[in-house]
Amino acid sequence: MTDTQPPSDPTIQARRREIVAEHLLFTNLRFLAEPHPELLYARDASVDHLGDPGGGAMQDDEAVREIVRRFIDSLRAEART
Repeated sequence: MTDTQPPSDPTIQARRREIVAEHLLFTNLRFLAEPHPELLYARDASVDHLGDPGGGAMQDDEAVREIVRRFIDSLRAEART
């Protein structure tokens, strides 16, 4: 392990949970989008309503939306292959 933080560090645990959640979400959306490609268009339409729930100087709604756009673009690219 090259991390300087112990494996029980809350930051590492949060990062690992995020990786798992993204993997499960991506896999499920890919499975659903295959027979229902319109699902991705519906997700596109919802992006503008998404925002960063954090407050203050760290809040960045557009950064959150860009992550979703890349996620959807990746699903579309997989659907074409």
